[in-house]
Amino acid sequence: MLRKSSSASLGVASTELLGDLVAAAEGVPSIKMVGSPADFYAMPSEGGELRPLGHGDMCYIQYSSGSTRFPRGIMISQRSIVSNCRAIILHGLKMGPEDRCVSWLPLYHDMGLVGFFITPLMSQISTDYIATSDFARRPLLWLKVISENSGTISYSPTFGFDLCARRASNGVGSDYDLSSWRVAGIGAEMIRADVLDRFAEKFAPSKFRRTAFVPSYGLAESTLAVSFAPLNEGYQVDRVDKKQYSTTGLAVPPKGNGSAPKSDVREFVHCGVPMPGHSLEIRDDDGNILGERRIGRVLIKSASVMAGYFTDKETTERVLLGDGWLETGDLGYLVDNSLIITGRAKDLIIFNGRNIWPQDIEWAVDRLEGLRRGDVAAFSLTPPSGSETVVVVVQCRVSDQEQRDRLRTEIRSTVRRTVGVDCEVVLAPTRSLPLTSSGKLSRTWTRENYLSGKYADAIRDPE
Repeated sequence: MLRKSSSASLGVASTELLGDLVAAAEGVPSIKMVGSPADFYAMPSEGGELRPLGHGDMCYIQYSSGSTRFPRGIMISQRSIVSNCRAIILHGLKMGPEDRCVSWLPLYHDMGLVGFFITPLMSQISTDYIATSDFARRPLLWLKVISENSGTISYSPTFGFDLCARRASNGVGSDYDLSSWRVAGIGAEMIRADVLDRFAEKFAPSKFRRTAFVPSYGLAESTLAVSFAPLNEGYQVDRVDKKQYSTTGLAVPPKGNGSAPKSDVREFVHCGVPMPGHSLEIRDDDGNILGERRIGRVLIKSASVMAGYFTDKETTERVLLGDGWLETGDLGYLVDNSLIITGRAKDLIIFNGRNIWPQDIEWAVDRLEGLRRGDVAAFSLTPPSGSETVVVVVQCRVSDQEQRDRLRTEIRSTVRRTVGVDCEVVLAPTRSLPLTSSGKLSRTWTRENYLSGKYADAIRDPE
């Protein structure tokens, strides 16, 4: 579908991958294939004159990962890419000649492409690349390369840190020297403080410093980055009253703050203040600007913002407002101008007037024995009766019926204890939850699979 929506006329790949590209383009005869320099030079010249690029000229089309929808082509201009990379180099990461990057992130993802290819290229900094597939099989290879090459800057979604902490044995500390790692960046998905704590504790013997953590916020529609937490300070957690947060849309500290019961508190990680030249506002559904600690829609404005979605004028007009602001689709709030993201607007579950965030359910359930991070997807349905239903799909690795029944009971109990609602539980086969191209869980596609009957053979709650 991407090859058709992009209207591509030329496909370029290495000789080794050319066959895969030809197979992918089957049915689109207008695409010419180039697999070597000789193929390229053999193409007929169009005879056009070379000219300097203008600020508004397109640099590339970046297809989003599609975690909440089918991927759309994001048009990034020359002005946008230069503006964003410059802000990252000078302000976000303060990159210098002594830095060395390490990345396992795929180059078709904005964090891999912009963060660890174009930005280092513009700042003339070396980057060590690890194949994403190699990282998936051996996540500790990431740390090995950082250790051996004295890497200073490397990023990952939360799940990358989680994989390393889970795979590492207790005596792993002496195997690595992570003292050079000054920017351990986190982005691309909701940031879990408990995962970062576990990683820091596990690799403290490897000289990893908690102050290296740099949470950040960005999106492909803004080329890549919007905000960074301060360097050399680690991550900061904002603790809010869970009841107020879910019923009033206010993110206020709990009474007693540090002494409040954990069950009454929701924790979020600060994503920092916007980079210079990048403006950010929190607005309600009517477009009114909200004050601090009021949860609303996140809007941004800068030269980094996309020109629009390729061949999708309707959606472009819906998210790019007339005054230059971009509707990000994220929800969050501000504390001392520092951004805190609470989730995606499309994923929000509204149950009896209460706001429930699916990640709260997922994070609680995946802590159960026998489950792993990424095994759980939560979403809501509104059947014809009008009564909202919360559905929790769980990848189950046990076949014994008694164990499955016990797991189902534990899941229902955990969800009820965590967010105070009953739910339908679907125990699905392993590897049945859809992921985006960047490895994130797609709740939208999980919901579509559920509605289409893909999980019909899975064991659900008894009626």
